[in-house]
Amino acid sequence: MASKFAIVTGASTGIGFELAHLAAQNGYDLLVVADEPLIQSAAQDFRQHPVDVQAVEADLSTMEGVDKLLSATSGRSVDLLCANAGRGLGHAFIDQEVADWRRVVDTNVTGTIYLLQKVLREMVSRDSGKILVTGSIAGYIPGSFQAVYNGTKAFIDSFTDAIRNEIKESKGVTLTTLMPGPTETEFFDRADMMDTKVGTDEKDDAGKVAKDGWEALMSGKAHIISGWQNKLQVAAAHVAPASMMAEQHRHMAEPGTAKE
Repeated sequence: MASKFAIVTGASTGIGFELAHLAAQNGYDLLVVADEPLIQSAAQDFRQHPVDVQAVEADLSTMEGVDKLLSATSGRSVDLLCANAGRGLGHAFIDQEVADWRRVVDTNVTGTIYLLQKVLREMVSRDSGKILVTGSIAGYIPGSFQAVYNGTKAFIDSFTDAIRNEIKESKGVTLTTLMPGPTETEFFDRADMMDTKVGTDEKDDAGKVAKDGWEALMSGKAHIISGWQNKLQVAAAHVAPASMMAEQHRHMAEPGTAKE
């Protein structure tokens, strides 16, 4: 058993999978979680590293799922948390089922901040720990045809900035927000967005995004926007009218905009 212990959520694929590898490479025992059986196969990959790996299948859109994850720690102190679990949803808001957009909100917001509160309380009490939360540059952009997802990421980007200030006296605890742009993961397929331009365009590499987030986490940075093009897009979002940014997003996310 290693002296360091990390939880990585959404670790079955994509950015979370890469973050879990980085944590294991750096000597952290792992507790990895996702809401699908694939997390067990991912855990087998992580076991190539000389650390202990536990895998939990749990739905982090529910309080019960978060409690199931925390119960699996068996009381062990969490040195590092990568709160990466997230869910997207494409198409027009008025056409979406309530259960579908509710699960996006509950996964990206409710489950995430419940987990953060539980882990952060313990970290602050001992004045030691690191947290990386996966936000998104989408939080700066009105997300036409992806409105609920972008809204949840706006919440996360703002929320982590606020909590970082609240815990600033705890010098041993750091909270870093990773803000990627479109990344080559299962996200767009699962969000039913493969008929859109953003769904079919070339995207950032998940390994590179995870590495950027890891380096920012280890150096205690407040946040990191991965990729220079994404940095430019965020800079533009600070000065361009919201209506212009919403129209630009429409061209990327409206169904039927995929390249032939």
